[in-house]
Amino acid sequence: MTKPRTAVITVVRGRHRHLAMQERALAGTTPRADIRCLVALDDLAAPELAPDALIVHCPTTPRGLPLARARNLGAARTLLAGAELLIFLDVDCLPGETLIGRYADAHERTGNALLAGPVTYLPPASQGYRLEHLDAMTNPHPARPAPQPGTLVEATDHDLFWSLSFAVSATTWHQIGGFCEDYVGYGGEDTDFAALAKQRSVPLVWVGGAHAYHQHHPVSDPPIEHLEAIVANARVFRRRWDRWPMVGWLNEFECRGLLVRRGAQIMVTQP
Repeated sequence: MTKPRTAVITVVRGRHRHLAMQERALAGTTPRADIRCLVALDDLAAPELAPDALIVHCPTTPRGLPLARARNLGAARTLLAGAELLIFLDVDCLPGETLIGRYADAHERTGNALLAGPVTYLPPASQGYRLEHLDAMTNPHPARPAPQPGTLVEATDHDLFWSLSFAVSATTWHQIGGFCEDYVGYGGEDTDFAALAKQRSVPLVWVGGAHAYHQHHPVSDPPIEHLEAIVANARVFRRRWDRWPMVGWLNEFECRGLLVRRGAQIMVTQP
C-alpha cells in the first residue's frame, strides 16, 4: 500500500526556542513529513524559523487565542496541498524519530480512527535538549495509555484524548467536522473534538511508539491564569454536551472559592 501523504501542523504564538527545537527534530524523523504547516497566531517571527513550511496567519481575539480556529485553518491549508494524513503537534512537543512513521502505519491498519500517541513530559533543561538522548528519556505520562511500539489499543474513554500529538486522515477529519470554533482560549476544545469523534463513530486509538516529548516550561496547577477562559469554554461544552468538561480543574477552582456551580450554571467569584 502506498504511504499516505503526511502533513505536520503546528499552531504557534511565541515559544520560538521550542519551535526551533521542534524543527530540528522534524528534520530527523524517518520518514519526514511531506508537508510542514505553521499556523501563526499574530506571530510574524515564527515563520522565519520554518522557511520551508506552509504559513497560515490567524489573528488573535480580545477573548484569547483561537486555537480551535487555528487548527481548522491549518487542516484546510494542508488538505488543499494534498495531505492525506494530518498530524497535529503542539509547539512544545518534539517528535520522536518514528512518530510520523508510526502514525502512517496506524492509519494504514485502522483506516477510520482518531490516532493519539504517548507524550513524555521532559524535565527542565537550561541548555535545551539533545535530540539523540530523547529515546532514553521516554517516560510517558501515566494518565494516558502507552502501548508497546507497533501495538494499537482502542480507547474505552474518548475523554482521554489530548491535542498535544494526534493524527487523523483527511476522510476522518471531514467525518468529525474539525474543531468547534466556539471555544477560544485555554481548555475544552480538544475534549469537544473527541466527543464529536465518538458521536460520529470514530474510534480513538492509542499508537504505540508514536512518542512525542513535551519541552519543559513553567505551569501552574490548576491553571489559575486561564480561569476566565476555562469557565467560558466549560459553559460552551456544557451547552453542547450537557455535562462539564475539565472536571478536575473545575473542582479545584471551586474548592479554592474561585467559582461556583449551580446545576448548569457556573460563575466566577471575586477573589
